[in-house]
Amino acid sequence: MENRKDHRPIISNYKGFNFISNVHDQKHLDSLETFEIRETDVFVITYPKSDTGTTWFQYLLSLLYYSNEVEGEDAKMTIEVVPWIEVHMKKQDYCKKPSPRLFVSHLPYNLIPNGLKEKGKVIYVARNPKDVAVSFYHFHNFSNFLENQESFGDFLNKFLHGNVFGSSWFDHIKDWYSHKHEFDFLYITYEEMNKDLRSSVLKISHFLDKKLDEKTIDMIVEKGSFKNMKNNPVANSERLSSEHFDRSKGSFLRKGKVGDWKNLFTVAHNERFDEFYWKAMKDVPLDFIWDPCE
Repeated sequence: MENRKDHRPIISNYKGFNFISNVHDQKHLDSLETFEIRETDVFVITYPKSDTGTTWFQYLLSLLYYSNEVEGEDAKMTIEVVPWIEVHMKKQDYCKKPSPRLFVSHLPYNLIPNGLKEKGKVIYVARNPKDVAVSFYHFHNFSNFLENQESFGDFLNKFLHGNVFGSSWFDHIKDWYSHKHEFDFLYITYEEMNKDLRSSVLKISHFLDKKLDEKTIDMIVEKGSFKNMKNNPVANSERLSSEHFDRSKGSFLRKGKVGDWKNLFTVAHNERFDEFYWKAMKDVPLDFIWDPCE
């Protein structure tokens, strides 16, 4: 992975979707259309920086299916147990992974493997887009493979118009939600997980046909709390090389708070965002929690 200081192209467009040019390989992306899906495959789909939602699910799924692999001295990182389907990892051959295979992805609806409409399960994790925008802004300045963003206002403009990695948040969630009937599909939000993790774990395990005893549920809820996950090097990506992140500017898991957008949005930012949001989402039957007091 090249460092952004090399001034190489950061964002590249592939079939209408913005990827990171020095992270995503076009040959691998080409192969995903015909990637063979198994009945037991589980895909967690998120828009970038829907944030801790993605990392959270990597860890929760690891605990649900492969807890022995993410514990102890030889524990694997959750990114190894639940990898990104669109990122080719040299150490792994996804076709040879034992079942059930667990994946996370930022892919839009039109680029997901075709076979997922017939087999496997899809969990879409959404987060209120104001918190997504703030998290994304900070992540740009923390990561070494995305451009620095000096002004939040300028970044917010890029975010609203889809000129970022992952393209438009609005298009991503609307396309997936409008086609949910084509998949074995569960929609869940970061906010409901944050509010009641136990109920969310039960909801997820029921969807995945995983029968859990009370002891296992207690274990997953305790270890899967944001606080414990943030302090766990297996889950918080602290093991990743400094080549990837500038740790002097923060941590991979930052706050995870609902409503953190209020600490960065100005009144003008908020008015502009709301106008854009309601115009884009007026026909979409989805509600978000914007404040932890709601």
